[in-house]
Amino acid sequence: MWNRRVVVLFAVLVSTFALPLSLTGASVALPEIGRDLDAELAGVQWVVNGYNATFASFMLATGTLADLFGRRRVYAIGLAISAGAGLLAVAAGDIFLLNLLRALAGVGAAAAATSAGALLANTFQGRARLRAFSAFGMAIGAGLAFGPTTAGLLIDFLGWRAVFAVPALVAVAVLLLVPWLPESRQPHAGRLDWGGILSFTAALLLLIFGFVQGPAYGWGDPRIVAAFAATVVLLVVFVRVERSHPEPMFDLTLLATPRFVGICLAAATVVSVLVPLLVYLPSYLTTVVGLTPSAAGLTLVLLTAPTVALPLLAGALTRWVPASAVIVAAVLTVAAGAAWATVIAPTSGPADLAGPLLAIGIGVGLSIGLLDALAIASVPPHRAGTGAGMINTARLASETVAIAVVGAVLASTTAGRLADPGFTSGLRTVLWAMVGTAAFAALTVAVLVRRDQRQPDQPGLSEGAGRGLGRS
Repeated sequence: MWNRRVVVLFAVLVSTFALPLSLTGASVALPEIGRDLDAELAGVQWVVNGYNATFASFMLATGTLADLFGRRRVYAIGLAISAGAGLLAVAAGDIFLLNLLRALAGVGAAAAATSAGALLANTFQGRARLRAFSAFGMAIGAGLAFGPTTAGLLIDFLGWRAVFAVPALVAVAVLLLVPWLPESRQPHAGRLDWGGILSFTAALLLLIFGFVQGPAYGWGDPRIVAAFAATVVLLVVFVRVERSHPEPMFDLTLLATPRFVGICLAAATVVSVLVPLLVYLPSYLTTVVGLTPSAAGLTLVLLTAPTVALPLLAGALTRWVPASAVIVAAVLTVAAGAAWATVIAPTSGPADLAGPLLAIGIGVGLSIGLLDALAIASVPPHRAGTGAGMINTARLASETVAIAVVGAVLASTTAGRLADPGFTSGLRTVLWAMVGTAAFAALTVAVLVRRDQRQPDQPGLSEGAGRGLGRS
């Protein structure tokens, strides 16, 4: 059993490390992709947005599939899809095909990521679960930390196609470990919530379409207006479907629990600051500051390096400090880092960004992993996949929308060129918006996650200790 647990942890951590590498690698490669494939800004943005949109929209579906048909099975299918799409992307000769493959890779990533969280929750209990999810957060942090630098080096020496090949090869390697992983599923299989899946996926894709194509088509264009209107209608349909479905993929009853809502809000906020910066700072550093792709990737280590070790520190802190206090402090730190960045003159060099980027990274690092443990501990064990899917959907949907919104702002201020004049002022506008959003979210999270002070606030201790999270 001990060896089986080691294999589960190793496989999950390796595959989890590769997921942010796929995102950050594509982000650093955007300028090179645009030049090589002769693509306009809107088309290039879909390389990131298409991946994130399908990743986010399929999280709930794949979480439910994992619970019903087996976490190991869905995990293996997700890895296979990611690997296949990534390897085919290496040979893509036009932007349309590349974007289709990136969207397919996002589906595979959703299946692998949700099943990975459920595998950990099913394999580890008590304090071991907290340590496992701390390591899970550290793997995400390592992928974020080393992704930009690795991508920059790959682009400088092998070209942009290598940033899709490496995560695909990692997925192939992890697939070899699948036979040694334990299988688990929901005891009583139900039916898949196709209505919820289709309405949510269509709503998110139309929303992203509106923001990405809005600057190019014009915000009053009938296609953009129709996309936003259809998004609202489809979200209403989604809520109605979920409320009537006997086994909904999105458990709306959890939204009546303030604590769970606060956890999801905190997760959504930190990625809404972090990920858009990971996507657009490389372009800023290469086109405005004049750095090479590898130097731009190295600069982003200042933003991502704290996410490597701090998830473990956050887990240790919860022995003395309530986990809710750690989360609120993390969101406030992200807000402070974004505020600091607004008063810096980025064009004077990457050294000026060191303090702000480190502050944002510290806030993100304290929250990664801990938020996942808190969320999954809030749902019954047999719904672990669904619980993991819900928080990851909140996280990924928010970061996907944030990337699209930030891209729309920058496209508008730079006339679709992502260069000065307009890039620096647009970036400052984005940062101020992030400050306000994160500060408001920190206050809201502090209110939502409050709980009876007689109950110790420690994740992963619900088994046998009577001190579990989310039992409000």
